[in-house]
Amino acid sequence: MDTITHVALGACLGELLATKRIGKKALVFGALAQSVPDIDFIFSVWLEPSANLLAHRGFTHSFLFVALITPLLAWAAQRGWGNTQTNFYYWLRFFGIQVLLHSVLDAFNAYGTAWLEPFSHTRISFHTLFVADPLFSISLGVATLFLILTSIENKRRVYTAAIGIAISVLYLGYGLINKFQIDQAVKATLAAQHITHDNYFTTPTPFNNWLWYVVAQTDSGSYVGYRSVFDKRAGIDFEFFPKQDSLLQRVTNSDELERLKRFSQGYYTVEVKGDTLIFNDLRFGQMIGWQNPRAGFVFHYYLKPELDNHLVLQRGRFANWDWSATRSLIKRMWGE
Repeated sequence: MDTITHVALGACLGELLATKRIGKKALVFGALAQSVPDIDFIFSVWLEPSANLLAHRGFTHSFLFVALITPLLAWAAQRGWGNTQTNFYYWLRFFGIQVLLHSVLDAFNAYGTAWLEPFSHTRISFHTLFVADPLFSISLGVATLFLILTSIENKRRVYTAAIGIAISVLYLGYGLINKFQIDQAVKATLAAQHITHDNYFTTPTPFNNWLWYVVAQTDSGSYVGYRSVFDKRAGIDFEFFPKQDSLLQRVTNSDELERLKRFSQGYYTVEVKGDTLIFNDLRFGQMIGWQNPRAGFVFHYYLKPELDNHLVLQRGRFANWDWSATRSLIKRMWGE
């Protein structure tokens, strides 16, 4: 999830777990603890862009990291801010819950979270929430603002934090129901259209949980389409994108290519624009694909050393967005 959501969730959890013992510092400690796994951003300083893609949500989001960092944080907190109402084991529980929940929550996005590093490079992704979903985050944000502005004697604090978290949990459950509904429609459509596929996935489009992006993978390429939970007609209008693996014979940096393949979990295509070879990771969707079915993909990596890939994930995320694209997203979201 986005940083603001993690910070707000950490503050709300801090209220429930520690405010009675350490006061409002619990909000700060909770927000910081929820942010700890994202220290992997510092790797970008010295790693190549393709290696940094795997470092992000890699080891620092693993269960082993949780086991290693939690005692260290607990020791530091007790040493620096402990009192007669806290001890090492109290802090161990506090930080363990916070850091573990960060890694678990991130697995609900499309990026993938390496829970089992360094023993396995498998990335866990439940494809249930867009990385920034206002409806998931708003209750946490409002609750955090209330906790900041009110005194610790206010009896509504605990209830407000609990309600803020509960609303987000319910929304996550609603997202899982939507995903089940969409998956059933996708399976029926693939069978009806006689599309033989190896794997498929569904994931929400930006900022909502109603319009879903669908990719069905075959040996030669992928079928890409969109389905809203409010669609009344059966079926999905798929567009086929050939994989074009043969183009990769031009690539001289095999390590870079293998990292990209592993990161994409096999969901990729290759294309040529001008004299540039481009690797597309399909998991992150298209640039306004709900409006233009043949739109380019958000994640595109230039397989040419002199071209800049440092902002590869941000480069296409909101390309070509304007009011027309936003209106078309809203209309398509509601099944139009």
